[in-house]
Amino acid sequence: MNSSSNQVDTHVVGGIELHRPFQIRRLGHFGINVESVEVAYDFYGRLLGFEISDEIDFGPRVPESLKGQTGGTKGLFTRCGTDHHAFVLFPKRTMHATNPHYAKYPELTVNQITWQVSTLQEVVDSFDWFKARGWSVIRSGRDTPGSNWHIYPADPAGHINELYYGIEQIGWAGISKPLSMHSIRYVQPPELPHRSEYAEVNQGLSQGLGLVGGYRRQDAWPETFDVGGVLLARPFKISKVGPVRIFVDDLDAAVAFYTTAMGLSLTEEVLCHGHRCVFLRANTEHHSLALYPKALRAKLGLPARSSLLGFGVQLGSYQQLTNAITYLKSQGVQFVQLPQELSLGVGHHVWALDPDGNHVQLYWEMEQLGWEGRPKPAELRRTWNSDPQTWPAQLSPLSDSFLGEVFLGPLN
Repeated sequence: MNSSSNQVDTHVVGGIELHRPFQIRRLGHFGINVESVEVAYDFYGRLLGFEISDEIDFGPRVPESLKGQTGGTKGLFTRCGTDHHAFVLFPKRTMHATNPHYAKYPELTVNQITWQVSTLQEVVDSFDWFKARGWSVIRSGRDTPGSNWHIYPADPAGHINELYYGIEQIGWAGISKPLSMHSIRYVQPPELPHRSEYAEVNQGLSQGLGLVGGYRRQDAWPETFDVGGVLLARPFKISKVGPVRIFVDDLDAAVAFYTTAMGLSLTEEVLCHGHRCVFLRANTEHHSLALYPKALRAKLGLPARSSLLGFGVQLGSYQQLTNAITYLKSQGVQFVQLPQELSLGVGHHVWALDPDGNHVQLYWEMEQLGWEGRPKPAELRRTWNSDPQTWPAQLSPLSDSFLGEVFLGPLN
């Protein structure tokens, strides 16, 4: 129940008393707004290996006065595993024309930072909880496509977060759920208890809807690289998206929002060029979100056009990481170096630039925290040079090299 203003709230979530009516379990997916979705997908699809799971056309939402002035209107949901989407690419000018939120925060190129909870009850209860405390909730309901139930709260700097439950899973056939299965459009949390997904599909079948009318990727890149005994179109496989790294106007306000409202845990802080950098986690990983003051952006020589410092993609192994660097360089991808202090807890990594100039961090290993919640002492961490040409051919494992969220499913 909610207590008075001078007391701490108590909410029972799955039989456990918490300070909020939900518990984030992981960083689920991430999205950015780009100048050209087609150009961006050549980088993220052909070169990095994200597969399209569905498309969405925002054209009907563009105001009549701006029709034909926003460039492309198509957005892409992409995946690296069985989750319907791990990464989304949306057209920047169209997003700014259709969502008034971006007019207030013109530096936003982050489309969404998305956090998974374990039950629909948590999504419904969190909607009322955020509203009651005056925190901005931009929208709520259910993704079509994607099927996940969600609410969208914004942080003090305007970054749109998503709390979600129940994202669609794409199986062996690689086909997403047909849009015809989404017979009801939800624009607010549903009444509970809600019917199961199995019951929803059965209703669709009873109405004559088919199971195979969804999207299946059309790309057929030559599979010539041996990745752990499987032939793939590139010499590596992305297993996870994150962490996300953002610049904020007020670091203390951002930390308060992500710890007090969202429930993330503070792992540690560090100084970079004299500025605080804060690392927050949702699970056992060292961090899933890093916060930096905007004053640091200029010190790093980064442009003021975006509040996104960058985001990570985890690869399956150290060997895959070194192979990825060689491959991407051969494809003309530009790499830059950033201070290692920006990425505490992350082992060997590199920073690639996408067509919009976003920093994409490729890595294979992240420090994991145990029951005591303390990060690894600095003297126990790997020391390494940021220049991949100096890296050894092999590494010795650390105690947590293979711990953390496990990639499920075959390499595709």
